[in-house]
Amino acid sequence: MRPPSYKAVVDEFATAIRSGAIPAGERLPTHRALARERRIALATATRVYAELAAMGLVVGEPGRGTFVRVRSGYDGLEPSRALAVPRVADLSFNQPLAPGQGNLLRQALRTLAATGDVEALLRQHPPGGRRHDRAIVATYLLDRGIDTAPRDVLLTGGTQQALDCVLRALTRPGDVLAVDALSYPGIKLIASAHGLELAPIPVTATGPDLDAFDRLCRARPVRALYAIPTVHNPLGWVLDREQRDRLVAVARARDCLIIEDGTYAFLEASPPVPLRPLAPERTCYVAGLSKNVASGLRFGFAVLPGRHVESVTRILRTAAWGAPGVVTALATGWLCDGTVTRLEQDRRKDAAARQDIARAALAGLDVTAHPASYTVWLGLEPHQRPDRVADVLAAEGILVSTGDAFATGPLRPTALRLALATPALDELGPVLHHLRDTIEAIPP
Repeated sequence: MRPPSYKAVVDEFATAIRSGAIPAGERLPTHRALARERRIALATATRVYAELAAMGLVVGEPGRGTFVRVRSGYDGLEPSRALAVPRVADLSFNQPLAPGQGNLLRQALRTLAATGDVEALLRQHPPGGRRHDRAIVATYLLDRGIDTAPRDVLLTGGTQQALDCVLRALTRPGDVLAVDALSYPGIKLIASAHGLELAPIPVTATGPDLDAFDRLCRARPVRALYAIPTVHNPLGWVLDREQRDRLVAVARARDCLIIEDGTYAFLEASPPVPLRPLAPERTCYVAGLSKNVASGLRFGFAVLPGRHVESVTRILRTAAWGAPGVVTALATGWLCDGTVTRLEQDRRKDAAARQDIARAALAGLDVTAHPASYTVWLGLEPHQRPDRVADVLAAEGILVSTGDAFATGPLRPTALRLALATPALDELGPVLHHLRDTIEAIPP
């Protein structure tokens, strides 16, 4: 009798795990035991578990074994937000909303309805947006330290679409994309969809290890670097000018594109100059209004080197044909009348207040955060499996993100990422105290 193929074993395990036949948290056979049971080579057994881990179905722990992943927290794919108990708080996703924003929307819609040519909003807009709307974004970016011509700005349906279209246009399957070893989970989804190889750069307390980035670029043909230099997600760092200059120098020396994500940059009151002005010939800057205004307002933009505008525009035409007229009108109206600037100021104050609450509630724990950001990176004890901790918290009605959602390489951090923006401000302290008490009560 022939031994089962490697793919057949993977499919069998995947089906059993997804159906619940092998329950969450179950310890699987060791690599050697699996090889004996299935009459396969040890290397094949290792490959089976590696593929199951890549599918997000299992997690390996050095010295303890391989376990079926518990999927109660956000793990970088589609989070399950249906809990078996009443929800206490969602700390897995940032959806900041200021009091009265609903009224702002009502007023903005009334203003749109009263404009002279409201039917123009229902007509097809060009891919990348109309020149007038692109000029409004270019003016807004001046306050972020980016001076660009409107022709180099393209409007998108959010920052994620901007990232997706830029990488689709400027890379090819098999290209190497350098990325921080801990980074925004959405970049992993895009890289997987387009066949890009992620090359993780080790991180330090103050930013990526730029010596390691230089060595990577010397050793391999890195096509692009994805960077979050200002208020990093999830670690909160802000690269200083010396680090930015060094990063740009390495990218120039190795002819590497830079994809700069400015999603949370507005939270830094006095940020250093962005990477885009330091290397305009190779930097694509992407951002949007999901965190500074509202996550449901899917409006973003990309600022590109002139030679890449046409190719990214073609991809935008393929993805969405044209910019959404009503959303663009709402967004540009708020950019023009100062609403976005006022909301950003309010967000900075709100985020700083939430960080004060978090520092008090989590004092003495392993906490990494920017002092005015909406995220906390919470290190756990070595014996605490993040997926298991997330499951215990979910049983208490608290959703969190596990650290491996942010890991771009094989190392899986023993940590949680806490999103502070969604709970009401007066509820955040009690929620974090409850979270701390629950974690500390988990036995070794």
